[in-house]
Amino acid sequence: MQSARGAVAQSALALERVTCTFASRERAGDRYTAVRDTTLTVGEGEFVSVVGPTGCGKSTLLNVAAGLLAPSSGEVRVLGGTLTGINRSAGYMFQADSLMPWRSALDNVLAGLQFAGVEEREAETRANAWLSRVGLTGFARRFPHQLSGGMRKRVALAQMLILDPKILLMDEPFSALDVQTRQLMENELLELWSADRKSVLFITHDLEEAIALSDRVIVLSAGPETHPIGEFVIDLPRPRDVNEIRMTPRFVEIHGHIWHAMKDEVLKGYAQSTKSQ
Repeated sequence: MQSARGAVAQSALALERVTCTFASRERAGDRYTAVRDTTLTVGEGEFVSVVGPTGCGKSTLLNVAAGLLAPSSGEVRVLGGTLTGINRSAGYMFQADSLMPWRSALDNVLAGLQFAGVEEREAETRANAWLSRVGLTGFARRFPHQLSGGMRKRVALAQMLILDPKILLMDEPFSALDVQTRQLMENELLELWSADRKSVLFITHDLEEAIALSDRVIVLSAGPETHPIGEFVIDLPRPRDVNEIRMTPRFVEIHGHIWHAMKDEVLKGYAQSTKSQ
């Protein structure tokens, strides 16, 4: 397995020697370092997944990339410039539903355009087009509680992509779905991504999902002081069907390499989680 370190010449997103330290919840005056001296990049048009043990700081890094959390030290660069404040070049898709329950599917999708001052008729036209692209024609007037989990995720995808962000930040977006719906959504994401190859930083605890979707997988150590312990190029052919690709010998080989690198860290993370209970 070839390491990908240094392989990305031009980065859409770069976290450079990032450290995140917080006040301890257990003892007043103590500090807790969640992430230490972490560098990772996402090239233009590259799909990068980050995997690691539960509680290792994956979402912390995504929040730093989004500009929702300022690192204690280090730098975030977006499209060549230093990030200060919110990352306006990125769209963010959360693990939990982020739809506004009082708005229909259509109104949720066009909300970002409204906030940006786009004329109402144009916003509605574009929102309907995106609902069609994610397979929800005929569901525009449904409210979130009237949609299945997979449908709500499709609305959230359209809500993010309608603003045409150059970078997609995705925090375990499909983890709450059943296996079949999850695989459908993964294929849906790949189809939408392949249309214009945005840069993606995808957080997941599922190694199979990471391999099936990505160009490159970054493995994090167990916390505290999380940091990357390996980067792996995923040389599986595209386009991919995430269900079929899992059955190929090369997928199994890649899975074995990455699991070997992260197994000890997963066991450390599990031991730490059981101690804290």
